[in-house]
Amino acid sequence: MTTPTPDPRREPRQFLQALYQAAVQRALPALNMASCLPPPPKGRTLVLGAGKAGGAMAQALDALWPATAPLSGLVITRYGHVPPDYLARPGRIEVVEASHPVPDRAGELAAQRIVALTEGLTADDLVICLISGGGSALLALPAEGLSLADKQAVNRALLKSGASIDEMNCVRKHLSAIKGGRLAAMCAPARVLTLLISDVPGDAPEVIASGPTVPDSTSCADALAILKRYDIAVPEAARAGLESGAFESIKPGDPAFTGQQVQMLATPQQALEAAAALARASGLEAHILSDEIEGESREVGKVHAALARAVARHGQPFARPCVILSGGETTVTVKSSGGRGGRASEFLLGCAIALQGQAGIWGLAADTDGIDGIEDNAGAQMAPDTLARAAALGMKAQDFLDANNAYNFFKPLDDLLITGPSFTNVNDFRALLVL
Repeated sequence: MTTPTPDPRREPRQFLQALYQAAVQRALPALNMASCLPPPPKGRTLVLGAGKAGGAMAQALDALWPATAPLSGLVITRYGHVPPDYLARPGRIEVVEASHPVPDRAGELAAQRIVALTEGLTADDLVICLISGGGSALLALPAEGLSLADKQAVNRALLKSGASIDEMNCVRKHLSAIKGGRLAAMCAPARVLTLLISDVPGDAPEVIASGPTVPDSTSCADALAILKRYDIAVPEAARAGLESGAFESIKPGDPAFTGQQVQMLATPQQALEAAAALARASGLEAHILSDEIEGESREVGKVHAALARAVARHGQPFARPCVILSGGETTVTVKSSGGRGGRASEFLLGCAIALQGQAGIWGLAADTDGIDGIEDNAGAQMAPDTLARAAALGMKAQDFLDANNAYNFFKPLDDLLITGPSFTNVNDFRALLVL
């Protein structure tokens, strides 16, 4: 039986949660995988992969692949992101857990095992690679001469720098022995099918999880320029490898990609469209701004607030009641070491401050993987009385924003959105309801 959608006018918070769940459901890997799978090959079928959706992708593939056809492999996902039923009853594809967003030894060991599994593949074999967001950290195999500690230090610096996901992954793939197309080269001469769930603006396969199985158009020089731009120190071995070109990724036209196929299972745009469809079915107009919005989270929050306020006050550029939706991947430049919170909650705090209690506007911002940064919440919600309730508790919103401490702002208000892992990942989801 289908659960009724909450009335947006009577239950605005629950309605926004329903929109978020609709977006997440649309991005679950089992939805579109069946049509992307080829028949079993003459040889063996090996499954490799990494990402926050890796466990659910492995589970879906295991269920869809013929029971009589051989199937084996190894997929890496984030700690706590294996679907409970697959964890309780493991299938033919092994799923291991590792750290995100900073890699750990478990991810390094699993990546080494993936490399070992590619040995001895033939042209009769099929490799199905399950790739989703988060794979850049989970598939941790440092380039020659670099240590895991080196990779961890660079990752931490990138995460705090405010660099975009494209920039971060350009650096990551050039300091990797397995990303930037290198995994595809290891699989040759087997046929490779890459199934992707996009978590990046523009859905570029070479950016998703730093493109382990696809050609890379960026260069060592690009990576060096990014490191310089954000003043990120790197070990001498890393600098030498980048400056000499020894760490160059595999480029378009390389024979390693001959006959390879790439299929997209879910994208941020599709998730937003699912939320918009639910809103329209509830009698509201729904407007998708973009699935590619980037920038500093708090500043993006201010822009969204200005738009929602214009709708509430002037009926421009949209008539109310309506829902305003957006996706993409914003960034947080961390300026305070003591704060807690991810980009979704920081976006929403910036938005709430800019709205200054504007009547008739509710909001939700969350990461579709169910985890905002490294906290236990997917994101947060706000209402017209958010700032007033905070003030009654003696909290000054701007102080929390200045300290990158959005989590501890929303927690006492009981406005954190806690869902647990969603087992997929199509990046940020933001919804503003204007009544």
